[in-house]
Amino acid sequence: MISRRRGFNTEKLKRIHRKEILFNTCEIEAINQYCKKYKVKNKSKFIREAIISKVLNQFDQDYPRLF
Repeated sequence: MISRRRGFNTEKLKRIHRKEILFNTCEIEAINQYCKKYKVKNKSKFIREAIISKVLNQFDQDYPRLF
C-alpha cells in the first residue's frame, strides 16, 4: 500500500519528458571512468542528478539578495 502525503502530487514526479544528449568520445570516456571508479550503478540517475544540481545551484546564485 502506498502512503500518500497530503499535498504531495506523484503525477508531477513521473518522468515523462525525454531529452537526448550527445557526448563526444572524451566526454563519455570520462563519465565511464568516473562511474567505474566511484561504482556508479545507474548512469541515468547520476547524469540527471548532476544536471539538476547545476540548475538548482544557478537558481540559488541568481536569487535576488537585499545585501
